[in-house]
Amino acid sequence: MGSSSSSHPLVPYGWDEGWESEFAPYAEQGFLPGRVVRVDRGLCDVVTPAGTVRADTEFVVPRDPMKVVCTGDWVAVDPEGADPRYVRTLLPRRTAFVRSTSSKRSEGQILAANVDHAIVAVSLAVEVDLGRVERFLALAWESGAQPVVVLTKADLVPDAVTLAHLVQDVEATAPGVPVLGVSAVHGGGLDVLLALVGGRTSVLLGQSGAGKSTLANALHGEDVMEVHAARDVDGKGRHTTTTRNLLALPGGGVLIDTPGLRGVGLWDAETGVGQVFSEIEELGRECRFHDCAHESEPGCAVLGAVESGALSVRRLESYRKLMRENQWIVAKTDQRVRAELRKEWKRRGAEGKAAMEVKRGRVR
Repeated sequence: MGSSSSSHPLVPYGWDEGWESEFAPYAEQGFLPGRVVRVDRGLCDVVTPAGTVRADTEFVVPRDPMKVVCTGDWVAVDPEGADPRYVRTLLPRRTAFVRSTSSKRSEGQILAANVDHAIVAVSLAVEVDLGRVERFLALAWESGAQPVVVLTKADLVPDAVTLAHLVQDVEATAPGVPVLGVSAVHGGGLDVLLALVGGRTSVLLGQSGAGKSTLANALHGEDVMEVHAARDVDGKGRHTTTTRNLLALPGGGVLIDTPGLRGVGLWDAETGVGQVFSEIEELGRECRFHDCAHESEPGCAVLGAVESGALSVRRLESYRKLMRENQWIVAKTDQRVRAELRKEWKRRGAEGKAAMEVKRGRVR
């Protein structure tokens, strides 16, 4: 039961020597290892060496919403014969994809745990929202997973040249991220995607109507997720996926499908934002002042790049927006950061007043 060889029943679900080592103390107590494939109202489905079991999460309900049982978690559950069965503990997570639950609240929501790849599905049935892509990528990088952008419904693009241009446009906003055009209908690009994420754990993210469930079915090789047509007006669909489900892929690896996300709020994602906008971060190191805000400071390399055309205004504005949003959500949960923000606001306010005084003096 404790072996991590290729014959172990949980290897197809991501079991390895690392998880075996983490689980060892619980194996000695007679518990079974398992991976959470679905969570629903205090109960969860857990795949174990003895098959999939239904277990209660009562003993692992924390006050911290960041520590609740989530799809993708590895857990210890009661052995066969226990009725009801309980999840006894969660093994430490390697990665976690987190978003803020609301712009008005300071709580995070974990969408998937122990993920290697975060697949961001973007529909080509409507105009690509590059700002939203950047937002998803910031959270993906912050999670510790490797992001992948999949431009779905590529069969709707009239020719290969146009598709190549669309891929290039997204690549420009996603440094270090593979961008693939995929058609779940015709199968184009699926082999490349499977080769990229096969054998690992991937989470599928995107707006409702982005084609996630259709893509999940195509990757799985059969219809395991219900699919509804998207509206012609805005390309959005109804929420066909209402829970997060972990699916074993025939060629190896697992896929976590998620409901369509209307809101994608950042959650302490400064590092992720920095990776999405790595070219701005690199330019910032060349600014005259180490604390340059890239607003109007002299010797700002970022503003210089905008003036020369090397950096787009849209890209800089998106960077500023996500950085401000991230600072705000962090400030709501971290008193020290909140105090630093207030200090910074006062400093900028004082500078503004001083500038106004100088201006008035000149006018006089």
